Amino acid sequence: MYKTCAFSGHRNLKGYDFDSALMDRVILNLIKNGTENILCGMALGFDMAAAESVIDFKKKYNIKLTAVLPCEDQSESFSQANKIRYERILRCCDEVITLSKEYYKGCMHARDRYMVENCQALVCFLRKNSGGTYYTVNYAKKLNIPLIEL
Repeated sequence: MYKTCAFSGHRNLKGYDFDSALMDRVILNLIKNGTENILCGMALGFDMAAAESVIDFKKKYNIKLTAVLPCEDQSESFSQANKIRYERILRCCDEVITLSKEYYKGCMHARDRYMVENCQALVCFLRKNSGGTYYTVNYAKKLNIPLIEL
């Protein structure tokens, strides 16, 4: 049983075999097997899709959603539509942890390390050998954190 799980995946899901129904089944399975808290890094793409799925399950199950923000202005470069979506998700979170007041080079990796260090399993959607998810998955492997690969 994994009390706390973190999620990491690509920002751009287009062109990949992302299956939101599979993600929903994995999240439901985690909840039914005792997961109490989901950590979400709140990046575009996979992170926000996972958070929205958890929000739907919160209507029926006792699951906590924690947003782990790398910096206060994470959504600054998002489109207006994605800023609205981001704020809506944050309002549904049980907790918001902000690791830095301002953006700095490396703050995204600091967020990723925080999530890995504070979970018992990492649910990941990794399809390329570069970028933040690649970094996060390798960090989880280094710490022997179980991976649930979608």
